[in-house]
Amino acid sequence: MSLFEKPGKDGKPLAERMRPRTLAEFVGQGHLLGADRPLRRAIEAGQAGSLILFGPPGVGKTTLAHLIARHSGLHFTALSAVLSGVKDLRDAVAEADARRRASGQGTLLFVDEIHRFNKAQQDALLPFVESGQVVLVGATTENPAFSVIAPLLSRCRVLRLEGLADDAIGALVERALADAERGLGARRLQLTTAARARLIAGAGGDARRALNVLDAAQAMVPDGATLEESAIAEALQHRTLLHDRAGDLHYDLLSALHKSLRNSDAQAALYWLARLIEADADPMQAARRMVAMAAEDIGLADPMALQVAVAAMTALQNLGLPEGRLPLAEAAIYLAAAPKSNSTYRAIEAALAAVRGAPQHPVPPRLRNAPTPLAKAWGHGEGYRYAHEHEGGVAPMECLPDALAGTRFYEPATRGFEAKVAQRLAEADALRRGQRDG
Repeated sequence: MSLFEKPGKDGKPLAERMRPRTLAEFVGQGHLLGADRPLRRAIEAGQAGSLILFGPPGVGKTTLAHLIARHSGLHFTALSAVLSGVKDLRDAVAEADARRRASGQGTLLFVDEIHRFNKAQQDALLPFVESGQVVLVGATTENPAFSVIAPLLSRCRVLRLEGLADDAIGALVERALADAERGLGARRLQLTTAARARLIAGAGGDARRALNVLDAAQAMVPDGATLEESAIAEALQHRTLLHDRAGDLHYDLLSALHKSLRNSDAQAALYWLARLIEADADPMQAARRMVAMAAEDIGLADPMALQVAVAAMTALQNLGLPEGRLPLAEAAIYLAAAPKSNSTYRAIEAALAAVRGAPQHPVPPRLRNAPTPLAKAWGHGEGYRYAHEHEGGVAPMECLPDALAGTRFYEPATRGFEAKVAQRLAEADALRRGQRDG
């Protein structure tokens, strides 16, 4: 049965029955489908062309592909990249060619989870898209810049769909409750304010999930009932948090954790850490990110920060979860509270830039090792000053190559312990200058 035919009593889930049949019914994605947006006009004119739709689950990628086919007068053919191979692609294109010869109707080939196709399978799509044998609409939850080959991207427009806002989810829920033809209108159900809020929050921007939870909750009550928050909570109990182990969202969560720590926001850091743990992400990745953050954003402002982060990572390795969440949380709070300095990061970047952008200066003879009489004859070690024989343990000797003498890579901050580091280095510089002048 076509998506746009009137459904019968065929046991279809509520989310399937409530799929939008027109652009007017489509909720969300106003940045793409607003009344004055180019994509909206192109779809209505039947000129949308080949597209890659990128976005999280339940935001309308499949539905939008159906609507594009409908407005373009194209036959809709769907393949799943999880279940299909090159033979299935060729069979679908052969059917499309036969259909065009018989009736003149073109074909929209919808490839769900197109990122699951390997390079060879994606390569197989190229000639069909380029020749116009099919209009391709691919759907992916992973960033196509990393998961779809460049030649295919160059032949398609990439559109990013966003998770649905709370008001959009709310509108879909109300529509499902009111629609007597496809939805639950005949059952005359109501939602309490608390139940509605719980349902919207639990959906996490996913329309399919919202309707599936509503469907599960309504099955537990009689006609005319009011759904309480407890019914929604029961339907949500097996909630799977939105997360993709190798995709954008996983790295977005890690990025949010790092930036919250950098900004000394312990509450946000704990939230993003909890999101990663509850989504069953590898907790070692969060631990490694905290170690990196301690060196990059705290550094010598609090040298203990790196030790705390490494200790938390070691504890996690030994304890595992759930106990390992405690040292992670402790480290997150400590790192957020620590004074911040990126002077170490800037120092090594400046030194690397000097190495990459200049000649490779030889090690000055005074700093070279002289383990043999021949090395001494070559001048190795000549002019070396032993630091412990001089005032303050600082010798009047330049340790940089002569061409870089006086260059400063490290500029200490004045926060936390680093103020003491700055003081000590300034004293050492003064001793070197004073002894050289003397």
